[in-house]
Amino acid sequence: MLTVTRTFTVTPPPDLVVGYLKDFEHARQWDPITRSCERIDSGPVTEGAYWHSVSKILGVTAELTYKLEELTDRRVVFVGENQSSRTVDIITVQAQGSGSAVTYQADLEMYGTARLLSPVMKVVYERRAGDTERQMATVLNKLAIAPGQSGASR
Repeated sequence: MLTVTRTFTVTPPPDLVVGYLKDFEHARQWDPITRSCERIDSGPVTEGAYWHSVSKILGVTAELTYKLEELTDRRVVFVGENQSSRTVDIITVQAQGSGSAVTYQADLEMYGTARLLSPVMKVVYERRAGDTERQMATVLNKLAIAPGQSGASR
């Protein structure tokens, strides 16, 4: 299994960060490899919600079904699967001053012949984690409510 972890700070408080990140459809905005992501069930975004995600890595399109496995006021866990891989995204948010410290951990397990790509995917996953950290921080910082505004766009 490949694992990458990044921790960074953002200006919005944890409740705003978790409120945004719990909807995996937003991955299109914060994950550089996500091409599309759509909710495939209905109702409130709670544990058990599902999304269909299409990503492109090294020129290869990958489609995964993601499930919101865990949701608390400080932790969001998504599990994505297809026939050749399983990915677990664990996002932990802690208060830091008036903002938040965000820890993003991505675990990737490849199945069958796809496992032969593990050494290459380790390099790709490390790079992806850095790109995701930068893009996620940028998007989350835009959620911060400026004085005089009534709310953040979600």
